[in-house]
Amino acid sequence: MSNEELCYDFSPMIKAYKDGRIERLLGTATVPPSTQPETGVQSKDVVISQQPAISVRLYIPKSAATKLPLLVYFHGGGFCIESASSPTYHDYLNSLVSEANVVAVSVEYRLAPEHPVPAAYDDSWAALKWVASHFDGTRKGGEKEDEDWITSYADSQRVFFAGDSAGANIAHRMGLKVGSDGLVGVKLIGVVLVHPYFWGSESIGVELNAPAAMREFMAAMWRFVNPLSSGSDDPLMNPEKDPKLGKLGCGKVVVFVAEKDVLKDRGWYYGEVLRKSGWNGVVEVMEAKGEEHCFHLDDLTCENAVAMQKKIVSFLNQV
Repeated sequence: MSNEELCYDFSPMIKAYKDGRIERLLGTATVPPSTQPETGVQSKDVVISQQPAISVRLYIPKSAATKLPLLVYFHGGGFCIESASSPTYHDYLNSLVSEANVVAVSVEYRLAPEHPVPAAYDDSWAALKWVASHFDGTRKGGEKEDEDWITSYADSQRVFFAGDSAGANIAHRMGLKVGSDGLVGVKLIGVVLVHPYFWGSESIGVELNAPAAMREFMAAMWRFVNPLSSGSDDPLMNPEKDPKLGKLGCGKVVVFVAEKDVLKDRGWYYGEVLRKSGWNGVVEVMEAKGEEHCFHLDDLTCENAVAMQKKIVSFLNQV
């Protein structure tokens, strides 16, 4: 058997070969934590767990002094590419932390297919429990030394989750888990979902006119990262099918969608089903005209990216 025989081809993201080799085509570059000269935002990496391997990249703004809102961020990449230390997300978090004046925790979760879903959810929940442990009185003396940025600067009563694409899917799931299981020590105020990666077996909106190959790509991608899933109507992928949707553990959600993104109507539909779920919070959906999926990560200075960032900054600083 040739070692070039493909088992899965999800170009331009990832390829899997029959000999077990995985080739990531995007999102493999990394940059170290730093102090950004332009903004003064500082970052550092902290290992939470060796087995499984879970870490976070922490960010504090230049003016960190009093207690600031705490943002926990989950990167995108279809559950199978990218990282918290990629230049894309490092630049984005530097920009957002500077403008919003928040403390941020960017989660490095394990990737599929080597670590299939639900590993990403499990790791993200472990990271959230680690964050909460700084406030719930369970940590022991000396244990906090490397995490003093959280204890010194983060307000445990003003916590937000955010993510883009698959990271938005994770942010949603973590919000549900807070609602069902609780997270002692912190108060989740709101969740930011940017171009969320949701799907379903029945096409809606723009999906109805999408090429069949595109619809199959989306369904097959989910099976690739979560082989044991029931399919596109798995509640992990289709919130409408989740009987616990109304348990979302925050009072405010903002969803961003992009006009030219095949996932656009899933974001709009999420707002609809959330309102009808019995959840007693407020959800807002905003659409960027003329834009593609995760356009803002390619150019943080374009007009629509600036408008989205302004909205997120306002959301993170609500009283």
